[in-house]
Amino acid sequence: MTATDLSSDVENGYRAERQLFDGDTGTFALPLRQAIVRLLRGPYIDGVAEPRLWSTILDNRSAIADYFCEIFLVLSLDPDRKIAMLAPAEVDAVHTTAIQPRKPLRREETLLALRLRLLLDRHAGSGTDATISRAGAREILEEHRQPGSADDKRLEELTDASIHRLLSLRLLLPTDLEGVYRVSNALAMALPFDHIDEIPPYLEALARTAGTMPADEDTDDADAGGGAADETDLVAAAEEEDDEL
Repeated sequence: MTATDLSSDVENGYRAERQLFDGDTGTFALPLRQAIVRLLRGPYIDGVAEPRLWSTILDNRSAIADYFCEIFLVLSLDPDRKIAMLAPAEVDAVHTTAIQPRKPLRREETLLALRLRLLLDRHAGSGTDATISRAGAREILEEHRQPGSADDKRLEELTDASIHRLLSLRLLLPTDLEGVYRVSNALAMALPFDHIDEIPPYLEALARTAGTMPADEDTDDADAGGGAADETDLVAAAEEEDDEL
């Protein structure tokens, strides 16, 4: 038997050991494949809540990153907060967009997310979780609305809708207290500001857009302009708002 034949036999045996279904030609072990699926499902992996999964991702970081590069996705890790997530790569070519593009955030959802990002940083190193109540979220949206842009009933609806959306993205997490939510550490990666002082200008830019549109038009369509933002690229959307003013 030649060295080539021996190498081929070893490789075939390696594949056979990892074959999970008929026709399976993959080489990754089951835990690694499961980690990849979880990352694809998103919106992120919380290593504090799932330490075993986090260890699998860290131990196979290079292989996972290489795999996702093939489909124009970038693996992002925050070792301090133990958060892993995927972001679409920016490639100027057709058929390179994310496999499942997420619906943009509405203006109110973006405003709330930005304020929560500030809150998260203020709690960094304190040993306590950053939390927000429904009443607190309502106050934030009320603070940024223009006179006549939304009545109280509409404001209540926008508050509930914004909280629900951020919960669905796991940027807000439920707590044992009704109407109180924990701000996820993943928000720091969804809004990757280099300096926290950069956030207030973006908030001001988004707030000013309310005066440039007819009442409520900026929130009736989730895909409309006027502050829409993707949860993995909120900063870019805020920059666009600022440029338009």
